[in-house]
Formats: sequence, structure tokens, C-alpha cells
Amino acid sequence: MIQFRRRHAPVFALLLASTATPVLAQTAPKDTGLADIVVTAERREQSLQQVPISATVLNAEDLQRKGVGNLADIQQVAPSIAINTVNRSTFVNIRGVGIAQSAPTSNPGVAYYIDGQLIPHEQFIGMSFYDIASIEVLRGPQGTLTGQNSTGGAIYVRTPKPQFDSLSTMANLTAGNYGRYRAETAANIGGENVALRLAYVHEERDSYTKNIAANAQSQPGNLKMDAVRGNLRVRGMDGTLDLNLRAEYFNSRSDNIAVKNRNDAVTSNPFQIEEDARSYLNQHGYRLAMDARVDLTDKVQFRTLTSWQDGKTLDQTDGDRTATAAPRPPAGNIGRVSQSSTQFQTFIQEFNLLSTDKGPLQWVLGAFFMDEKVPVTLLRDNNNVRDFVSSTSTIITTAKNTTYSGFGQINYHFNDKLELVVGGRYSWDSQVYTRFAVPGAGFTLPFTSSISTNQLTGKVGVNYHLGRDGLLYVSASKGYKAGGVNLTPNTPNFMPERNFVYEAGFKTQFLDRHLRVNGDVFYSVYKDIQLSSLVGGLPVTQNALGGHAKGAELEVTGQFGALGLNMGAGILDAQFSNAACISDTNAAGTDAGCPTNLRFVPQGRTLPFSPKLTLNGGIQYAIPLGGDITATPRLQWSHVSSQNATPFPSINTLVPGRDLLNARVTFDFHHGWQVEAFVQNLTNKLYIASQIQNSSSADGGIIYGAPRTWGVRLKAVFGK
Repeated sequence: MIQFRRRHAPVFALLLASTATPVLAQTAPKDTGLADIVVTAERREQSLQQVPISATVLNAEDLQRKGVGNLADIQQVAPSIAINTVNRSTFVNIRGVGIAQSAPTSNPGVAYYIDGQLIPHEQFIGMSFYDIASIEVLRGPQGTLTGQNSTGGAIYVRTPKPQFDSLSTMANLTAGNYGRYRAETAANIGGENVALRLAYVHEERDSYTKNIAANAQSQPGNLKMDAVRGNLRVRGMDGTLDLNLRAEYFNSRSDNIAVKNRNDAVTSNPFQIEEDARSYLNQHGYRLAMDARVDLTDKVQFRTLTSWQDGKTLDQTDGDRTATAAPRPPAGNIGRVSQSSTQFQTFIQEFNLLSTDKGPLQWVLGAFFMDEKVPVTLLRDNNNVRDFVSSTSTIITTAKNTTYSGFGQINYHFNDKLELVVGGRYSWDSQVYTRFAVPGAGFTLPFTSSISTNQLTGKVGVNYHLGRDGLLYVSASKGYKAGGVNLTPNTPNFMPERNFVYEAGFKTQFLDRHLRVNGDVFYSVYKDIQLSSLVGGLPVTQNALGGHAKGAELEVTGQFGALGLNMGAGILDAQFSNAACISDTNAAGTDAGCPTNLRFVPQGRTLPFSPKLTLNGGIQYAIPLGGDITATPRLQWSHVSSQNATPFPSINTLVPGRDLLNARVTFDFHHGWQVEAFVQNLTNKLYIASQIQNSSSADGGIIYGAPRTWGVRLKAVFGK
């Protein structure tokens, strides 16, 4: 049942009343074809059709029309991407490259940025999904301008810039089944040289899953989240200075993730669980950033980006995922109740110097520094089943990560068609890891280990421009993910992983720019893949395997008057290129020919999170109803083929393929008002979204995707 909560009404009333002038009615735009898509992947604003990168770009309207309401939804509209939300983290893999399992000292393989600010870990990348101007999904290594931890690619999230000489407000309200309520608001207050944009979001939802335990204390799967962001923009020095000061705070509270016990003996209903222990997942933090750009001359610009972020995760889990009231479990069993606390404190400084003229030579130079501290506490109570009382197994550690890098890229145009691209980046990375408490024997605590690595990454490419509407390109690029220290002192460090990609692509527009067709083919060589698993109940990352992948991607967008079409396809064949014996979290034992407690991974086995086929398509048609009212029904479909969560295919690691269909109809009143009714997962498809592997604190299990959900959305924009 849809319920609007009165306690939020004053906030929206204030925003809506802050200006009395509604957006004026506008005549229908002329049918001029597809608009240019502007991207910033190469540190400057460029048309997507002129940038030699395989990319999916979604603006604010795309996100709404295609039903992208959170980070995980991107995989329904972009080829060759797999996103899995697992407990406190979101794992992103592009073309089979990224991260499959998390360890305290591991890094993601897809870099995530918000307004140019790197979010270095997977725990907090989904917290800023509101008031978005655009999202750029870049496929393939971004080893020059992005640097480390982009072996698979990068995702750039852009929020709207404050506008000068403008006063406007926006309210976007959504209500739906499962008690869902979302309120997103924004206000722009702009003078001649100073502008401020404020944005706020509140969202809450009941769980799709019911905890039916008679002694249940929590309902895992629910959600309550608040976030606020401010951006102060100043223009000075006769227009040569553009300064942005950004601040954001987020706070997410829930009863943790709803995970279905694979061996549930009480009910086979996928949306019912039985857990007796109190569980929760609370994440909060803030980000601060200063982004200043100064035109030193009419040909050279200087940019500095300084940022600080502090995020903390607190969670408690029912370790056995049952509602039993048994006494202390046998020795060696997973803890009945576990707690964890992780904090990320990150300082980043980046400098850029880049050309801004239109001459044949374009260049970018830069330097990057990151200093980070990550304290982690993991507590396990094997004596109690209802709540955490005292720890019987304790892990307390602190990691300190430091990165320095210098980079540069030149683009040289021999003429108006032929262009050469050469870029390089040299990175120095170090990690110092101190264990204050760790289970086991044979070492004295505190015990400190360290690792230092360095790597040259970059790109070489040749582009052939087909005028403003097209591009042919070939490139070779290299990405890199830093090494690190394992939790157990007597376990070797893990080394960096590298990804070499050879790509050829095209970007074209036809029919007077009414049809856009972009595509690419690629081959990658993936070396020293970092794979994490449990050894003796503790996470270990190792580099025993390499891989290779080949594939192709195609994206088609059409706009023919009132008819809009889009299609995306990705084909991927990603395999391990050698055989090796590694540990398996789910099945202890020793395979023939392997050392004790290791299992065999044969050459040719598919890489984790590498669906062979990803497809998506959408169709919409704008129907004029008279009186400046337009109704636009839309259908959006996606297909993701099956994938495995680890190198060991089994019922415990398989994420079966799925087809999802979404529908919506949007009414535009052309006076700043918009009303929409929507249904996500229209056919009520039952599907597995993620397979959770055993961890040091809890049993694994199944996370099912959302069932059919529906709702209504009201959007109002006032001002100029």
C-alpha cells in the first residue's frame, strides 16, 4: 500500500515555495535528431562520437526513462557489465575484469568517480545515487588518466553544476509497494559569479523477504537512507577561474541483507528466511572536495582537485543464518553472531595541466597522490545465538595505503582525419598492514607487513575521424591493480594484476543524425589475477591464475520523431589461460595432483562474473494528448546470461541467466510537471541476483532479486 509520510511535507513545501514562477510552457522541439552526448573521460569535454573509448553514457533523462534507480541497475542498460551487491559491498566487473570476492586489503578493478573524486573502495560507491547529471561507463583499462584499480574500466558519475544567474527548485517524489518512499529534492541559487546547488534524498523501503522465525529480532532486506550534498561554485578572475567546493553526507541504515540459507529445512519460499540473531548494517560518512580550474593562458588550463572522505560501516550478522536455539556450535564452526567495523579515511590530491586550444596537438599532464588509513575490527561470538555478547574470535587490523603517480597523454592530429594518441602513467603503491589481533599461532602481535609495487600503464592508439558524426579507432592499453598484504602473517603478499587490451571500434551516425551505431571488438590478456577465498576461516588473496578474453559490443540509439529506440549487446568469452591449484571457500578438500586443501582450476574455465551474453533494448513513443500534455509509454528489456561467483562452478556459485522486463508511462505537462507510473520486473521473474560465499563471519547463501515492484512518481520543477 502506498503511503505518503507527513513528516517530510515541510521540506518539500519549502523547496517548492522557494520560487513562485513555474517553468514556462515550451513548444515541442523540432525533430533535429539525436543530441550530442558530452563525456569527460579524457579530462576535457568532448562529444562521445569523437572519443576512442567503448562507453555507455546515461544522462538524467536516460536514467529515469530506463528505470535505473541504483548502481546495480546499470547492468540492465549497459553491455558487458556485471554488478553484484554482497553484504556491505558492491562488486563491479566489466568484460570479466574487476573483483569477485573481497578481502580487507584488496582493491576493486573498476574505478569509481563522483565529480572527479575517486571512491577507492567498493563499500561506498552506491551512496550518491541521486541528483545525477550523467553516468559514463568506460569499458577496458583506463591506465593513463584513471590509473590504478581500473583494470576492467571506470565509472564516472557527474552531478549537475550550479548555474549562474538562475533560481530553481526541483522535487521528485516516488511511492510504491513494499512501503517504498523516495523523496529527492534540489535547489539552485545562482548570482552573477556565485552559485549554490543543494540536493537531498530520503528513501525507505520494507524488505522483499519475510523473516518468519518466531523469535525474529530483525527483518533483513529493509532500507532507510538519507543523503545531502552541496556544491558552491565561484567564478572569478574575469572568468578564468572556476572553483567548486563540494560537501556530502550520507547515512544508510538497514537490518542487513536478506540472504536465503541454501540448506533451509523450514521453508522453500525464496522470500522467507529464519534468523534469530539481531542483524543490522549501518553505513555513514562524508566527503569534502575542492575542484579549481584556472585558465593560465588562452591555451593552457591548470586544475587542482583536493578531497577528503571518511566512511564507516558497522554491521552484525546471524552467522549460521538459522533460527536454532542450539548451544555453542562445534569448534571450527562459523560464528553464530558476528560484528564488524570498517572505516576508510582517504585524502587525495590531483593536479592537471592541459591544453585548451584547437591546434593539432592536445595534451594533458598530471600528478596524483593518495593517502589512506583503513582500521578493521571483526568479532565473532560462538557462544550466543540471539545477540553479540563477547568475542570468541577477534581480528583487529589497520591498513595504510599510499599511492603516487605521474601521467600524461598527447593527441596529435596529422590532419582533420588522422589522429595519434599516446599516453602513459607511472604509479608507486605501498601498503603497510598491522595486525593487532588475529587467530592463529606462530607469530607475535602486533605484527606488521608491507609491500611496495610500481607499474607503468598507458595507451597507444590511432583514430580516423569521419567528420562530426563518426570515428574509427584502434588501440592497445594496459591497466593495473595494486598488490597487497594478506591477513595471516605467514601467508605471502599478493602481487599486482595487469590487463592488456587490444581494441578496434567505430562510432557512426546515420539518417541525418537520427540513428547512432557504436561498436567495438577486443582481445585482452589478464595476468596475475587477484582471487580471494577463505583458508582456515580467514580471507586470503592469491595470484595463481591468468586469463584471456575476447568479445564485441554494439549499441544502437534511434530517434524518429515521436519514436525512440535503443539496443545494446555484449558478447564475451573470458577464460583462465593456465591451470592452477587454489583454495576454495565452499568445498574444503584436496583435488588430485594438488597440495593439501587446494582444488584444481583447469585451463579454459570461465572467469568469475563473466556472462557470455548481455542484451538490452527499449522502445518508447510520445503520444500528444492535447493541451501541452504528452504521454510516453516505454518498455525496457534486459538479458544477462549465467555466470559464476568463483572459479569453481557449482550450485553454490552459479548465478543463472535472467530476462527482466520493465514498463512505464510518463505524462509530461510541459509546465515543469511530470507524472509517471511504472512497473519493474513486470513478469515477476524469480531470479538469483547474487550468490554469497562463506566468509570469516557468516555462512554463504542466496540473494534473490527484487520481485515485481510498482509505483508512481511525481516530479515538479520551478524557476528559470
